[in-house]
Amino acid sequence: MNIRLLTDDRLLAHTPALRSVYAEAFCAPPWNEDPRRAAAFAERLPLNARRPGFTAALAFAGRDITGFAIAWTTSAPFPTDRRYPLASAGLGADRTAQWLCGAREVDELAVLPSAHGSGVAAGLLKAVTEDAPGGRSWLLTSVRSTRAMAFYRRQGWIQATHPCPRGAGVAVLLGPRHPARALAAQPL
Repeated sequence: MNIRLLTDDRLLAHTPALRSVYAEAFCAPPWNEDPRRAAAFAERLPLNARRPGFTAALAFAGRDITGFAIAWTTSAPFPTDRRYPLASAGLGADRTAQWLCGAREVDELAVLPSAHGSGVAAGLLKAVTEDAPGGRSWLLTSVRSTRAMAFYRRQGWIQATHPCPRGAGVAVLLGPRHPARALAAQPL
């Protein structure tokens, strides 16, 4: 496995491959995303590549991309589009501002199904978070994927919000070196 880190819009040269990996990773269960979401992901890439703190890691097997991770610095004030309101509702305004704003936000982590279990996802996650400011990294993921939740726990991430486990809720996870880890409420 060869992981390459990109911190600028050179990532855009790989857009067709990234879109393909995204579709293979997220159109299957448990995500079951519509293929149009892969197109929307590709359309967001140019904007995302210009975000402060942007970093991307691409995993290669030969010349083929087998996975990727994309991250950036979360802005202040905290964003209100996409699924951000679910994160702030779970943490509250003060913790959201203190724990997430200015931290490294992992926006996407996608790996081809054929590469699952090979360490690609762990390598990508580490690549985009190891230099997070003050160790502060976080992500938002759906609780309906028990496989994803178990993966993040194995990597040392801790769940900071706890939506209904049988629902389609999303959870905020704090990275292994996030200073607020000990303050995160744990389930009963």
